[in-house]
Amino acid sequence: MNKNYIQIIRELREDNDYTQQQIAEKLGTSQTMYARYERGASELPIRHLIALSKLYGVSTDYILGLSKSK
Repeated sequence: MNKNYIQIIRELREDNDYTQQQIAEKLGTSQTMYARYERGASELPIRHLIALSKLYGVSTDYILGLSKSK
């Protein structure tokens, strides 16, 4: 089964030793809102998808689970 972006953004954050608070600050949002993205309670906005792609140095397709290559 392919991973969905919810699992992928959490794994990327943990693999890079970031807290939810640190990522939220980089995205210009609250920790509470970022936690909602990781739980799937809120959809990840495209601007945040792009920012996470740049931060982690991976493609947006990788984050979305459409490509296995980073």
